[in-house]
Amino acid sequence: MHTFIPPNRFFPYLTWTEIQAMSDKENIVVIQPVGAIEQHGPHLPLVVDAAIATAVVGKALEQLAPEIPAYALPTLSYGKSNEHWHFPGTVTLSAQTLINTLMEVGESLYRSGFRKWALVNGHGGQPQIMEIVARDLHQQHEDFMVFPLFVWRVPNIAGELLTPKEKALGIHAGDGETSLLLSILPEQVQMEKAVAEYPQELPEDSLLSMEGKLPFAWTTRDLSKSGVLGDPTTATVEKGDRILQSLADGWTRVIQDLYKFQQPKAWKQL
Repeated sequence: MHTFIPPNRFFPYLTWTEIQAMSDKENIVVIQPVGAIEQHGPHLPLVVDAAIATAVVGKALEQLAPEIPAYALPTLSYGKSNEHWHFPGTVTLSAQTLINTLMEVGESLYRSGFRKWALVNGHGGQPQIMEIVARDLHQQHEDFMVFPLFVWRVPNIAGELLTPKEKALGIHAGDGETSLLLSILPEQVQMEKAVAEYPQELPEDSLLSMEGKLPFAWTTRDLSKSGVLGDPTTATVEKGDRILQSLADGWTRVIQDLYKFQQPKAWKQL
């Protein structure tokens, strides 16, 4: 059941008495991988985002110094994927359902005495959900440190391996994600079905963008017939191995930082 997560770091394998007896529980890092079950073109399985979040967290936990207490919860594989729901197989929760689910998981952890919870999200359609949950939980419990994190935002070498066009527009099922899947779930990748498709670019003088500071709302079928936004045909397992290792190295550092982190409390100085 632990899949990519080391069994000694898999939260559900603990007993309630082991959790009760934990010392320094307020600094133990509990990690929640969050993904999605959604289309990723004709060549990749629906599980891409959940698989990447889980594999990266698992490899980071393998590398983590044993004296740093950190555990991963089971991956929440369903996410807010309504931008993909015109493509068969996509399973989506509403924003409110996902918020409620994460809020209640967080409340459960808080009730058990944990005070550090990292949301490691692998799906680009829901960072805002993580931010809402983190802020609201901290507002309700001022000693609860909740971190709304995105799996790709740690230092990594993906940018060095992708073309400028792919870095700018390859946001879904392109070279990076396909290379990673070739590394972690090679039997589930059908490279013979891979097609390259980029969204139509906006005029060069436009301040608007697909994503970024001034975005517009879109669903995937507005931008792509295949469900692909990028070029997966250039993906390789070698690139995937290197990206996975660099992401895991970054997350090993992040977990160390989470363990050391203490919530600022400027209000106590008033």
